[in-house]
Amino acid sequence: MLFDGWQGIWRTALVGVLAYLALIIILRVSGKRTLSKMNAFDLIVTVALGSTLATILLSADVALAEGLTALAVLVLLQFVIATLSVRSKMVSKLVKSEPALLVYQGRLLSDALHRERVVAEEVLAAVRSEGIADLAAVAAVVLETDGTFTVVAQNEQPAHSTLRNVKGYPPQHES
Repeated sequence: MLFDGWQGIWRTALVGVLAYLALIIILRVSGKRTLSKMNAFDLIVTVALGSTLATILLSADVALAEGLTALAVLVLLQFVIATLSVRSKMVSKLVKSEPALLVYQGRLLSDALHRERVVAEEVLAAVRSEGIADLAAVAAVVLETDGTFTVVAQNEQPAHSTLRNVKGYPPQHES
């Protein structure tokens, strides 16, 4: 069926505008954390929000109030989990992965690459994107909790205080 009448189209348009505006308000009230770079937990919530919004728009069986309640519940749960993860290391470890050290002092850490399922080419591309042509000029490459790479360049006075919470730092000697 290509066209089932104007009633469905008007409902979708009206509910779409209202649900979209409500989602923007809910996300703004919940804070910047909801819209930040995503770890796996945040991605799940984002996909669930998108799926819920699509259901609100396309299913006449779901009233706008029910759909908005579902959106609010998802954002509230994300807010509660994010707040608990800030206050509790145990919750944080359940929800977020730890950053992982992949390169240290210009050396690829093959065990860490394997454990994190990262190929050396991805790391080398991240190093190049920072304008560094030689791996020996790299103090560290960290796989962050959101899946991005952080490249720390070597400098004359090594200070690695930002690496203290990185899994695998300092690295054990690999064979």
